[in-house]
Amino acid sequence: MNIKVVLAALVFATTISNLAAARPAHRHRQAVQPETHIACTVLGCIPVPPSCWQTEGQTRKGMPTGYDVIVCPPGVWPLK
Repeated sequence: MNIKVVLAALVFATTISNLAAARPAHRHRQAVQPETHIACTVLGCIPVPPSCWQTEGQTRKGMPTGYDVIVCPPGVWPLK
């Protein structure tokens, strides 16, 4: 009976040490990137600058063109 207790304790200790060794030492957190929007304009698909927004392009008669338009506040140029 003594040998069974010793073997059970040995198996238990080995299992605990294997679990501790399998855990990574350090977990690195990734920085959250700001969400970027992509606007598909007549010039191609380009990222929308942070201070600008995109809207649906329309003809003079109000029909949709199928392209996006980037709208920025005065003084901000969307293309670099």
